[in-house]
Amino acid sequence: MNKQIFALSFGFAGLIWATQQAGAQQTALCGERDVVIDRLETRYGERRRSVGRGQGNRMVEIFASESTGTWTILATLPNGLTCLVASGEDFRHEADRPVKPGDPA
Repeated sequence: MNKQIFALSFGFAGLIWATQQAGAQQTALCGERDVVIDRLETRYGERRRSVGRGQGNRMVEIFASESTGTWTILATLPNGLTCLVASGEDFRHEADRPVKPGDPA
């Protein structure tokens, strides 16, 4: 159980770091939230899979499409500006499963 919590904490720490980097980049890909989400839905078939709040009251969302395999992480600032944090391919939804004793994950 502690290993699973550690793994989740490590993953969330990575997301927080990524949102900080998105805010620090001057050439970040940003736009109006509605426009960005519409493009993800129409061009890539992505829909929101999860959401959380990051540093600086940023909303962090993960969008993905099981049919195209694409995924995108967005960070929306309190002023409504939405920025691309990361994107990629080969998205797979995996059901929660218990961690086996001795599993380093």
